[in-house]
Amino acid sequence: MEQAQDFIDESHALLYLLSSHADDDYERITQFKDWTINDVLRHLHYWNWMAGLQLADEARLSNELDLVATDGMRARERAFADGMSGNVLMNAWWQQVEQTGALFSKADPKARLKWAGPEMSARSSITARLMETWAHGQEVFDALGAQREESDRLKNIVILGVNTFGWTYAVRKQKPPGEMPYVRLTAPSGALWEFGDPASGDRVSGSASEFCQVVTQTRNVKDTSLGVSGPVAEDWMSKAQCFAGGVADPPAPGTRYRELLH
Repeated sequence: MEQAQDFIDESHALLYLLSSHADDDYERITQFKDWTINDVLRHLHYWNWMAGLQLADEARLSNELDLVATDGMRARERAFADGMSGNVLMNAWWQQVEQTGALFSKADPKARLKWAGPEMSARSSITARLMETWAHGQEVFDALGAQREESDRLKNIVILGVNTFGWTYAVRKQKPPGEMPYVRLTAPSGALWEFGDPASGDRVSGSASEFCQVVTQTRNVKDTSLGVSGPVAEDWMSKAQCFAGGVADPPAPGTRYRELLH
């Protein structure tokens, strides 16, 4: 699956950033729920391992999901990390990235896999890992004052964002206020990506990267230069949520940004 390699490549971009930093830097607090960079890596490391269990050991996955339900997600992430932090944690996370990526590279994209909620396809599972790596990577890049170089593997996240238009409302027990808006985005390569009906009166246009920031809730739409027109588009972009779990609200305007470090 191409998505398996995209997941590895996105993880490698984060690895490249982290590899030049000392252990103390991993305790830097990010703009996401006051998580440290160590917290972010523990989260990614644990759920990458859990995704691998979808293919390698479903019984252990089921047992671990039960422990998440009883002990709590953060507790299980810390237990799995077993005291690791800094560069030791980074190396363990990267080793797991390669293992999980290798498992999914050989999987049937349409295979149905157990997960915390409904079953999902193998392609959807590894795409979710790519999305989480990119989204949580954003707070690390921001905290370290680094500018990320984007690539067209972002299309995986764009498609996820478009496909979860209905989910944004379903998770809130609401009905969409209309049909999905027309989406017209410019890829990092300069390619044009279009979704929906061009005749729609509602539309979202601009940078694919900024669209991904909004649907993953790493930026408030007001902190982007996206063109958003029409009531449905405005409502969607004000609360877009491409990830599973409970209702999550976007960050307040001006609260997520790349820090300028001295």
